[in-house]
Amino acid sequence: MARKQGEVMWPRLVANKILRKPLGSNNFVTDFPGNDGPDGLVLEAPSFDQPSSNSTSPIFNHHKDTNTHKYKVFVSTWNVGGEEPQQDLNIKDWIDTSCDIYVFGFQEIVPLKASNVLGSENSSICMKWNSLIREALNKKTHYYSQDNLKHDKHDHDGNPNIIESSNNPREFEFHCIISKQMVGILISVWVRSNIRPFIRHPNVSCVGCGIMGCLGNKGSVSVRFRLHETSFCFVCTHLASGSREGDEKLRNSNVADILSRTSFPRGPLLDLPRKILDHDRVIFLGDLNYRISLPEAMTRSLVERREWNALLKHDQLMMELKEGQVLEGWHEGAIQFAPTYKYCPNSNVYYGCRPGNKGEKRRAPAWCDRIIWCGKGLKQHEYGRGTSKLSDHRPVKAIFTAEVGVLRTLRGYHSFFLSQRLDKISSQFQVSSADDFLCKGSTRSSSFKI
Repeated sequence: MARKQGEVMWPRLVANKILRKPLGSNNFVTDFPGNDGPDGLVLEAPSFDQPSSNSTSPIFNHHKDTNTHKYKVFVSTWNVGGEEPQQDLNIKDWIDTSCDIYVFGFQEIVPLKASNVLGSENSSICMKWNSLIREALNKKTHYYSQDNLKHDKHDHDGNPNIIESSNNPREFEFHCIISKQMVGILISVWVRSNIRPFIRHPNVSCVGCGIMGCLGNKGSVSVRFRLHETSFCFVCTHLASGSREGDEKLRNSNVADILSRTSFPRGPLLDLPRKILDHDRVIFLGDLNYRISLPEAMTRSLVERREWNALLKHDQLMMELKEGQVLEGWHEGAIQFAPTYKYCPNSNVYYGCRPGNKGEKRRAPAWCDRIIWCGKGLKQHEYGRGTSKLSDHRPVKAIFTAEVGVLRTLRGYHSFFLSQRLDKISSQFQVSSADDFLCKGSTRSSSFKI
């Protein structure tokens, strides 16, 4: 019977992928299942006509009678080359503990072979990555003492942060609000406990751009949510590979496909953004696969001499952005680190620098792994790469401050939601962790010097 079921399921899975049949915007793993789906629970304070006398926001925005607060956002991307994470993999040193939101993007968490591309997702690998993230975030936070928190009330610009000191250490734990996998692409979003009640309408949207233009060996997994009155969208991508002349146009085409095909529900009040670019804060992260348009020998020579500026003049993504061929008007921080691809296994030596097999592709070094953004209200403070030798790519991270609109009528109830009473409220709805849901096979929705 099991064999017969498998024979039925395989063609159905393949047909759904080829026909681009969506899995649903609420089909994801979360620590808070059932929380704020299309008709889900929203932990939100009631609105009153008079603003709270306790409001001490540093910035006032007259639009929609909101205050503007700043949150720190950690974003990372890593193509792990189909390598499973081992229990001793240390991602703690990679994480900046002062952030409020963490977005982890991965590519090739499983080998891109036919059984993985055409079959069902291998959730056990996703579970391993989420377990490592949970342990790293909450262990690091455990040592982030209350004394430190009392002195950490200012952002990079010296403005007060929304995060305040508290006697309740659980407010500074991190929980997964969205984790979603499509073949080898995984995105996992984590937030501090004390801002989770203000996050609403989490959704996902997957776009396959790979084999036949629709399978998930290449493509994107996009997640979105609203924090207070500001919408966020994070797009984790793996674009077309190839170092031949003109291959950058395939990557441009992938981006156009992702922007046009990604779609989110409008919500019960029809007031939520539907497309990626309709959101207030948008960040693209992933193995974008853009290469350096120079002869291989010249590229390797400039890399050896660490002449990054000379190389970046011929970086395909920068050239395409400048010419308006892709993502016109988007921004990227200054690149002051070595190319992230392609390394020999467990080595700091670039692939092709050592004698290889006859006819083997050499693949010149390139900045394949990137983080770019669009829209106002985002400011990048850090952009760098890690040193882990797990795969032939090096991980890349960026840290932003994001401006978020907060209704003034909610400020009087801020202390209520961040008090110990919140723990009693939220515990009634917390069914299981992301790790538990992955183990049980549930699909309702469950940062790294590496």
